Amino acid sequence: MMLEGKVAIVTGGALGIGAGVVELFAREGANVFILDLDESKAEARAAGIRASGGKATAIVCDVSSKEIVKSAVEQVLDQAGRIDVLINNAGIYPRRLFLEMTEEEWDQMQDINLKSLFHLCKLVLPVMMKQRSGKIVNISSVTFFKGMALLSHYVAAKGGMIGLSRSLAREMGPYNIHINCVTPGAIKTEGEDIHADPAAIAEIQRRQCLDRRLLPIDVAGVCLFLASELSDGMTGQTLNVDGGLVMH
Repeated sequence: MMLEGKVAIVTGGALGIGAGVVELFAREGANVFILDLDESKAEARAAGIRASGGKATAIVCDVSSKEIVKSAVEQVLDQAGRIDVLINNAGIYPRRLFLEMTEEEWDQMQDINLKSLFHLCKLVLPVMMKQRSGKIVNISSVTFFKGMALLSHYVAAKGGMIGLSRSLAREMGPYNIHINCVTPGAIKTEGEDIHADPAAIAEIQRRQCLDRRLLPIDVAGVCLFLASELSDGMTGQTLNVDGGLVMH
């Protein structure tokens, strides 16, 4: 029970990587708050955890909205009284050639994938500063190290997450707040069926050191490490979970 008594917020926690994090954190004793735009899927995830004896609450949240995020964080504080862990996972990844991309598409990507960190960290960090403890894990992407055609807006946002994490780690270190990133590779999720080309995924797996599909639990395990006392000596770091596709 590595997170016994801890209160954790996971954005985009209804499906995919976020769901893997939510399930693992709940099993490890955390009181998990699932912030997701999909009310039915988030509530189903929370209900399943509660049925298994865990603690989970679903909160409908559009992470691109400052007002909605503020309301969600206030709800967490009203119910739990503290925030120990924040996992910034919510994101979108539609493909588009750069020269065909509209400004609206660019802005939507930045608002959801990057500016959401601005809103959430602005609200959560003061709470952690008062506690003089906290763990923030930002889910970036291995595409930042590779560069990817059709995903320039996504890669820009994910790179921004890494830069923001490093700067915040400098500012928040004196308050015993740890801020790190995870960069997943090709993870088998529900969204893959919508956006990914099966042939491209097979080629990525071929180039990995580990010849298997990576699953949400693979990322969740690293998030658990970064959210627990096992990583108390680390901050401002980026951990790659891509089966050995990229080494840096």
